[in-house]
Amino acid sequence: MPPFEGICRVWQKATCCSSKKGKTLTTVHTKGRTPVVVPKSTERGAFTVARALEQVLASLEDSKAEDTVTINIAGKSALGDYMVVASGRSTRHVVAICEHLISDLKDEGFGSPRVEGLDTGDWVLIDAGDVIVHVFRPEIREFYNIEKMWAAPEMEEGKLH
Repeated sequence: MPPFEGICRVWQKATCCSSKKGKTLTTVHTKGRTPVVVPKSTERGAFTVARALEQVLASLEDSKAEDTVTINIAGKSALGDYMVVASGRSTRHVVAICEHLISDLKDEGFGSPRVEGLDTGDWVLIDAGDVIVHVFRPEIREFYNIEKMWAAPEMEEGKLH
């Protein structure tokens, strides 16, 4: 038997169950089964979302973020329940706002949010789970105008509200 044929057969037999929170995952290795437990979040629901939104808004206010807008996207998107859009006066201010927000979220037990754009400081996206935060420089915010996109009128049975 060629040396790689045995490895390929073992790899083909290796499987992994779906990764749902709180479920035990079993990975088949050449030596047997090894259970891995994915931790379940301790808090869920509307109270947690409200607490996260409150923490985000307090942190943005504390950092002197400007023109903060909160958009309820629950039911409009699977991304989260709220989108918060704010501005900083400069690249340095945007980065400082975001670093402060990330630190506050960690300190309050919300874990480490996913962050994009912190290295440039023009537009930083912070995904804190149910609350998504966009912090822009004013020129960039005006150009993309994402508030207008998400503030589209509700459609109900073919009628505009």
